[in-house]
Amino acid sequence: MADSFVVKSKIRAYAKKKKMNLGSDAVDALHKEVLRLVDRAAERSKANRRSTIKGRDI
Repeated sequence: MADSFVVKSKIRAYAKKKKMNLGSDAVDALHKEVLRLVDRAAERSKANRRSTIKGRDI
């Protein structure tokens, strides 16, 4: 994956606060989930005739 929308070090630090380790595939899965959420929000925004994704679309 070339670009990621999540910062691995920040996710790892957050997991560490929860006393958890982060698997090597977790960041890739999180990136894919972010893309899925944005795609779904974009479709909802378009369905409402807007070109701006708002919090309620997510």
